[in-house]
Amino acid sequence: MKASWEKLESNVGVLTIEVEAEHVNEALDKAFKKVSSKVNVPGFRKGKVPRQIFEAKFGVESLYQEAIDILLPEAYTYALQETGIEPIDRPEVDIESFAKNQPMKLTAKVQVKPEVTLGEYKGLEVEGKSTEVTDEEIGEELKRLQQRHAEIVPVEDGEAQMGDIAVIDFEGFVDGEAFEGGKGEKHSLELGSNSFIPGFEEGVVGMKKGEEKDVEVTFPEDYHAENLKGKAATFKVKLQELKRKNLPELDDEFAKDVSEFETLEEFKKDLESKLKARKEREFRIHQEQSVIDQASANATVDVPAVMVETELNNMVKEFESRLRAQGMTLQMYFQFTNQSESALKEQMQPDAEKRVRNNLVLEAIAKAEGLEASDEDLEKELQTMADTYQRPVEEIRSILTANGRLEDIQSELSMKRAVDFLVEHSKVK
Repeated sequence: MKASWEKLESNVGVLTIEVEAEHVNEALDKAFKKVSSKVNVPGFRKGKVPRQIFEAKFGVESLYQEAIDILLPEAYTYALQETGIEPIDRPEVDIESFAKNQPMKLTAKVQVKPEVTLGEYKGLEVEGKSTEVTDEEIGEELKRLQQRHAEIVPVEDGEAQMGDIAVIDFEGFVDGEAFEGGKGEKHSLELGSNSFIPGFEEGVVGMKKGEEKDVEVTFPEDYHAENLKGKAATFKVKLQELKRKNLPELDDEFAKDVSEFETLEEFKKDLESKLKARKEREFRIHQEQSVIDQASANATVDVPAVMVETELNNMVKEFESRLRAQGMTLQMYFQFTNQSESALKEQMQPDAEKRVRNNLVLEAIAKAEGLEASDEDLEKELQTMADTYQRPVEEIRSILTANGRLEDIQSELSMKRAVDFLVEHSKVK
């Protein structure tokens, strides 16, 4: 086979491929075996008709399309390997000539990954952040633990306060009419959680058990339901029950109850260590995102729309997986938010474009610095995946190979090495 690549414009070019007559005839033989097994010729069982009789009755041309379908994938794969191009979309194939005992000639218009012109990516400056842990931060963590381990007790007398759990019946009205989704019974609401419309929880504060009250609120301008945006509403609220958190004392007994430590001081030191580790992880993420964004901004690259669309589809699938983990489908989400898939994609568009651009730049840096993933890197990643899914390494490798994902894993590892490179060569200011 022969293959050549000619760039036309931007990231579009033409592959010219020629397949020898010998391969064409082999494909025709395979096509004959496949086609003859499906046709009826009087006097012969299916698959037993002689080649000469078949061609005399149907013509050798009847085998051409089947033979082309056999040859094309092999020829295209060979051409990609020979020229080293990386397609990002389906090719537009034109068969220029195909005949028995003749070479097959074809062209394929292909859109490939765009060229990246790298700008400055070494010595990038990153805004520093302290990873030291303050007494106040330890105190806040202890408060959260107190809340988590608090005893919930009923309040028979007294008024609702921020932090209380109010069990309420409610119904909302706009312009005197009830609206869909604005009614609930025996709903548990933690006051101060900001889980309701702004002003609602404040309106419940001060109510007593059994009391009824009208709470006036205004829906935010960015509220998800179009018919309620910016509208004034009245909620008729009845406080059925009131519960209050009884916080435990911060002492050695508390430390024993919530941890493996015997004293509160030991527990505080452990909290400090964990908070510091978390801050260091957060700073590392900050560093990585900062250098990626700067390197990307300094580079020149035309991001193809087809790559953005592919990334958008991947992002929707990721979002759908997260919804399923919460027991919700994508269609349920659209119904609840009064949104469509096109609107969701429109929201995701800027992030998709950024992801594609950043990945292209990281790939270019990895190539420029010789940071391709080694066989050892790949083996470590496969072992990590095997440990995660509790499957043999070879099974993981086989699945990834069958799905065409092995090269993607290698590419992701190369990009990770590029990110590490950017961080190592950056400056914290």
